[in-house]
Amino acid sequence: MKILTADDEQSALNILNRAVEAAEPGAELRSFTTTQAALAAICEGGFYPDVAFLDIKMPGMTGLALAKAVREASPRTNIVFVTAFSDYALDAMSLHPSGYVLKPATKEKIREELDNLRIPPERKPAPCLRVQCFGNFEAFAGGKPLELYYSKSKELLAYLVDRRGAACNTEELCAVLWEDEPDSPALHKRLRKLISDLTHSLEDAGAGETFLKRRNSFSVAADRLDCDYYGLLRRDIDAINTYTGEYMTQYSWAEMTLGSLESNR
Repeated sequence: MKILTADDEQSALNILNRAVEAAEPGAELRSFTTTQAALAAICEGGFYPDVAFLDIKMPGMTGLALAKAVREASPRTNIVFVTAFSDYALDAMSLHPSGYVLKPATKEKIREELDNLRIPPERKPAPCLRVQCFGNFEAFAGGKPLELYYSKSKELLAYLVDRRGAACNTEELCAVLWEDEPDSPALHKRLRKLISDLTHSLEDAGAGETFLKRRNSFSVAADRLDCDYYGLLRRDIDAINTYTGEYMTQYSWAEMTLGSLESNR
């Protein structure tokens, strides 16, 4: 479950976070002390929480205004207001939130709200392909290395993983995979062989849905991958501890992403 918390008072936020972690130990929790940062995580960072616990009385944009903005950006996010002032209840209820918690937040109060969400969280299937980006790029299905006939097929998959679900066309992929060769029909034919190889290998491994293909458009389903790079971007503690400054070391085009990661360490 993805949970967002927002309170401008750090001490109150700490109490809320402890209550959330105790009530839902496996949750992916992100907390913020400003409404602007909380909203940016959704609108710019692509973090769509199942539940947002929002303090109502916050400077600048209030928690009520933040709730409206969150609902517009992420319609399936449950809004739960957390406040020390019961007289805000009427205004809060006009927004039809999932719940309302009076401070101090406790494990019991949070658990009760999570058990009675207005919009039940969508349960996504577990990732079926694990990809390792730190160090050399590797891909695993069912705990075994993904078997590919062509080595370039592995590089194709690596580049699509690096793009994090963004679509790539034939010309872009040819330019990346054969950077010293001019674009040509022969090169497009070679790419089609790689695409076929990758498609069949993933299907044989039971991970066919991770490779998305449309007319001259190719990408990976990022939410179906267990990826250390994606975990680092989410600030997952395991990924942070695993990253040592190496990223897809066998591919020169990966240096741009490595530079970005290093600048943000």
